[in-house]
Amino acid sequence: MPGNMTFDTLKEAVAQGQIDTVLVAGIDMQGRLVGKRFHAAFFVDGGYKETHCCNYLLAVDMEMTTVPGYKSAGWEQGYGDYVLKPDLATLRPLPWLPGTALVLGDMLDHHTHEEVAISPRAILKRQVARARALGFDAMMATELEFYIFENAYENLRDGGLSALKPISGYNEDYHLFQTTKEEGLMRAVRNGLYGAGIPVENTKGEADAGQHEVNYRYSDALDTADNHVIVKQGIKEMAHAVGKSVTFMAKYDHRKAGSSSHVHQSLWTLDGKPAFYDHDDAHGMSQTMKHFLAGQLAHAEEITAFLAPYVNSYKRFTIGMFAPTKAVWSADNRTAGFRVCGAHTKAVRVECRIPGSDVNPYLCCAALLAAGLAGIEGKMALEPEMKGDMYTTKGIREIPTNLRDAAAKLNASAMLRAAFGDDVVEHYHHAAQWEISETDRVVTDFELQRLLERA
Repeated sequence: MPGNMTFDTLKEAVAQGQIDTVLVAGIDMQGRLVGKRFHAAFFVDGGYKETHCCNYLLAVDMEMTTVPGYKSAGWEQGYGDYVLKPDLATLRPLPWLPGTALVLGDMLDHHTHEEVAISPRAILKRQVARARALGFDAMMATELEFYIFENAYENLRDGGLSALKPISGYNEDYHLFQTTKEEGLMRAVRNGLYGAGIPVENTKGEADAGQHEVNYRYSDALDTADNHVIVKQGIKEMAHAVGKSVTFMAKYDHRKAGSSSHVHQSLWTLDGKPAFYDHDDAHGMSQTMKHFLAGQLAHAEEITAFLAPYVNSYKRFTIGMFAPTKAVWSADNRTAGFRVCGAHTKAVRVECRIPGSDVNPYLCCAALLAAGLAGIEGKMALEPEMKGDMYTTKGIREIPTNLRDAAAKLNASAMLRAAFGDDVVEHYHHAAQWEISETDRVVTDFELQRLLERA
């Protein structure tokens, strides 16, 4: 569901002194919330119509470095403005921030007021519209895994990274006693997110010490991506409020399990019927579902850079740690990159297990949807199901093992260029190239420890 506060309700809350601050947030290339804090009285008096932001927000890296070489923004163009247009359908209170509401916004061209083609929310919205033109509503759900640390962010910033202390001392997967000890934070997370209109289902301990997962109800693709970014922001803010920290890195320690963001996907007809279900099929899969999955498999290597956007992302693809290494499909098999869940039921769906929790959900969902729709449009035949241990099976389609290979596949993808446009593909290929060059340039602690004395 979208935001749970109407504009009229906001005006009443402002008049009664219950809300005094409104966050207007766009989405950057990394999937972070960026924007401004408005005095609520100004917002309801006219600020809700639009505001502005520097166009470098879609041309910087994780460090907010002004990256050279983008067509959309740079010093030679003077770094102008985008319009940030609040989408009032996303308006909601944030219970964990006193007196505060949030609204997400779309980035528009300052002159034409058309959506900026390279902006993540616009990219996903275009694929959602494409699905609707084919007669489908795209429904998705993202699962988010993350680690909680006893350390506050400030301590880590001041040189404490080597002393990271997970909130628990052992693997707490489904562990109720250990997670009881963490309820001071996790109960606040569930209730806070629910109060913000996020339909939280549950939280649970995950597959390593200090690792957790949060699950929230599936929804249409855009609403799911909106929920995803608010969940990440909210968890970070609630952890900070109690002196702890969390990370959504795909792999924060090579000895630990990685953190995923599995994406569940299905298509429904415009009159609300599950388009993936066929009672007479061996797995309950319709031809539409088979074409959709075939498209994702055929284009899996091309879309991986949108599912695993950083050099670190690929360190999660480790044998025996529940992260996939093969881009094949199987029914209810966690060693495959694409798992069919809910077989023989109307809830039958595709779970893509490739994305990590570092993913930008708009780009990830858009890429998955583009590949699936290409399969439907091309009536692609689904390859046979793979069974058994995909980790040890040889000669089958691999997930790219590094960002350099994935970026090359992205850049060469005719499917993505047709779906997203050349400018979008080249923009995000440039982002991947910058990420690679920065990682190639920096000397790591691993290199220092390994080579300082012995080289």
